[in-house]
Amino acid sequence: MKAFLLYSYFIILVILSIYGAHRYYMIYLFRKYRNKDMSPKKQWDKLPRVTIQLPVFNEKYVVERLIDKVALIRYPRKLLQIQVLDDSTDDTDEIAQAKCREMKKKGVNIEYIHRTNRQGYKAGALENGLKTATGEFVAVFDADFLPGPEFLEKTIQHFTDPQVGMVQARWDHENRRYSLLTECQSILLDGHFMIEHTARNRSGRFFNFNGTAGIWRRAAIADAGGWQHDTLTEDLDLSYRAQMKGWRFVYLPDVTVPAELPIEMSAFKAQQFRWAKGSIQTFQKLYGKILKSDMPLRVKLESFFHMGANFAYLMMVVLSILMPMNIIARYHSEGLKDLVYLDLPIFFFATVSVMFFYLYSEYIVISETISVKHRSKMKPVLYLPLVLALGIGLGINNCKAVLEALFKKETPFERTPKYDVSDKTSGVERAKKLITNVYRIRKIDWVSIIELVMGLYFTFAVYYAYSKEMFTTLPWIMLFQIGFLYTAFLSMFFTPLSVLLKRSDV
Repeated sequence: MKAFLLYSYFIILVILSIYGAHRYYMIYLFRKYRNKDMSPKKQWDKLPRVTIQLPVFNEKYVVERLIDKVALIRYPRKLLQIQVLDDSTDDTDEIAQAKCREMKKKGVNIEYIHRTNRQGYKAGALENGLKTATGEFVAVFDADFLPGPEFLEKTIQHFTDPQVGMVQARWDHENRRYSLLTECQSILLDGHFMIEHTARNRSGRFFNFNGTAGIWRRAAIADAGGWQHDTLTEDLDLSYRAQMKGWRFVYLPDVTVPAELPIEMSAFKAQQFRWAKGSIQTFQKLYGKILKSDMPLRVKLESFFHMGANFAYLMMVVLSILMPMNIIARYHSEGLKDLVYLDLPIFFFATVSVMFFYLYSEYIVISETISVKHRSKMKPVLYLPLVLALGIGLGINNCKAVLEALFKKETPFERTPKYDVSDKTSGVERAKKLITNVYRIRKIDWVSIIELVMGLYFTFAVYYAYSKEMFTTLPWIMLFQIGFLYTAFLSMFFTPLSVLLKRSDV
C-alpha cells in the first residue's frame, strides 16, 4: 500500500510538473516575440461598415451603462450599427428598450432584438443578430465591459490585411482593488492576457477570441461554420475553427477594455466552471481534427496545452487526496529525507513556475500599462500565496466541470451576476448592491461541502506535519488547507467579509 501511494504520488507530480514547465515555456516565447511588430501595414482608404453586438441576458444593473459606453465609440455614424441582443426574462428588456429609444433620438443607429427563447444561449443570440447585421465587421461586448471611445480606431485598421479574421483587445479590471478575491482574479487574468495571449499570437500559435472586447471579420465567422452552441465556450470553439481555416488573428495587449470581476466566490466559481467545462468540450470536438491536419507540430502541441489545460485539475484533486496519506506513509517508512527529494519536482516545476509566471506577468502589467502604473510593485508578491491557494481551492469545482465534459453531461449556460461596482464604490454601497442583487447565486452545493471537508483534511495534515517537526512540508500543505477553506467559506457564506470592509488602495 505504501509503495502504491509513493508511485501514484510521484506519477502525478511528474504530470503536473509538465504543465508547470509549460509556464516557463510561455514566458520564453513571450520574451522572444514580445517586440514583434504587429502594427497594420496600411490604412483604410474608405472605412468599412461595422456592427457592434451586445448580447444581454437579465442585466438590469449594467445594461444602461453598457449602451452608454458603446454609443460613445468614435466612428462615422452612417457606418456604425449597434445591436442589443436581449434574451432577458425580467425587466431588463424594458430598461434596454427605453435606453435604445433614448439613443435613437440622439441619432445613434441602434437596434433592439429580443428573443423569446434562449436557444443556443449567447451563441444563438449572436447568430440571430447576424441576420440583420449590416456590418462587414462585427465587434462584441458583454454586459459588464466598458469599451473606450477609441476602440474601433485602434482595431479596425488591422483588417486592411485580408487574411486577418479577428482582433482581440486585452481585458482590464474595473474593480481590481474591490476585495481580496478580485485582486487575486486580476492577477490570474493578467497572466493569461499579458503573457499567454501575447506569446501564442506573436509566435505563430493559435490563441482565442475571449467572447468579448474583440472584433471579427464577418466572412471569417461564416467560413468557419458560424456560431455553434454545442460547447459552453462558443468563442474558443469558433476561434479554433477559424484559425484551422487559415484566418490570422491579432492580439493587441496595448488596447484595453475594463470589465467587472465577479465579487462573490459563488459567481467566480460558476464562471470558472463554465470556462473549464467548455474548454474540454472544445478539446473533444476539435483536437482530433487538429492532430490529423497538416499544421506545424508546435501549433498542435500548444493547442493541447491551451484547450486541455484544465485536465490538470483532475490530477490536482487526486494529488490533494494522496498528499496527507503520503506524508504519513513516508514519515513512518523512510523519514524526512526522501520526502524532501520527492517533492522537488512539484516545488520547482509546478509551484515555483506558477509563482514566477504570475509575478512576471504582474511586473510587465505594472511596468508597461498606464492603468496600473501607480500600483505598488510589492502588492502582487504579497498576494501570490493566496493566488496559488485560490487556484488549488478551485480544484473540486473545476474537476467536476472536466468530468461533466468528459461524460457529456449537458448543463445550461450559467451567466455571471453583475453588480455595477468599481474600485470607487463605497463600503456601504458595496453591501447594499450585494444584498439587494436579485441575480446572486444563493446555493450551498455538494462541491462547497467537499471543499470544506478537504480544508479540514489538510488542517489535520498541517497539525500532523507540525507535531512531527516536518517543517519543510508545512508551507505546501498549508497552501492546500487555506485554498480549500477560503473557497468553501466564501461559497457557503453569502456576504463575504472582504466585500463589506472597505480596503485602502496602495
